[in-house]
Amino acid sequence: MKVYGFTFIRNAIKYDYPIVEAIRSILPICDKVIVAVGDSEDGTLSLIQDIDAKKIEIIHTQWDDSLREGGKVLAVETDKAFQHIPEDVDWAFYIQGDEVIHEKYLPEVKDAMTRYLKNPEVDGLLFKYLHFYGSYDYVGVSSNWYRHEIRVVRNNKNIYSYRDAQGFRKNNNEKLKVKPIDAYIYHYGWVREPESMQRKQETFKKYWHDDDWVEKNVVKADEFDYSKNITELTKFEGDHPQIMKDRLERINWQFEMDISFNRKSLKDKVKIFFQKYLNIELGYKNYKKI
Repeated sequence: MKVYGFTFIRNAIKYDYPIVEAIRSILPICDKVIVAVGDSEDGTLSLIQDIDAKKIEIIHTQWDDSLREGGKVLAVETDKAFQHIPEDVDWAFYIQGDEVIHEKYLPEVKDAMTRYLKNPEVDGLLFKYLHFYGSYDYVGVSSNWYRHEIRVVRNNKNIYSYRDAQGFRKNNNEKLKVKPIDAYIYHYGWVREPESMQRKQETFKKYWHDDDWVEKNVVKADEFDYSKNITELTKFEGDHPQIMKDRLERINWQFEMDISFNRKSLKDKVKIFFQKYLNIELGYKNYKKI
């Protein structure tokens, strides 16, 4: 069984992406990782080059900044990396620049790849998610956060990155058939030094909206104010991936929330009722479980 990883990145230092940790977290079960490195204003290329010369393959890309609808440019960059994977590879492990998988889940991922390798009905593997917010001590638990997504896909070039690269589709907008596995992706996209987070907000919203929308809706500030964007949170009681240890020790800002003031929205209460008592999972799902 041959497994490649793939991802894309641009301006990782400027926007404080844990891309090195992301790539290193999947390396143990990947024969190689394809990294699409966009033209950057910082030392992103050197950052990637220093990871592992034998297992990292870099492709240089130019982002189309004119793509201003629905985050499409992120899917385009994802596809560039995926299409670069050789035909003799069986599975492709996708990881985004702000995602890390805990080392304790790698055996489960590899076992699932082996288990479903000869089953052509399985297009991919569905992961659970933990979304950290504000600091490494809190995770989002409201329905605003997606709870599952596909991160391993079969090396089938009919598969493509969907919308803003959150998930995948195949052929003519067909949802992938996936097997859920007991493994979490740790999403650190909302845990950044406040200045870096503010810069990211001001820049990346342009990939979803036009200049007028950005001007009206993105607050201009020196630092991002995490307290004004809080959804329901809970304390994280587990342990982070070992590869995140240095980053956790370097945190230089404070974020605290009194979770006793959490209040579930009516929408969340309805979803919980259907899930708990009727075993029906409501909400948008970009896949078909099999």
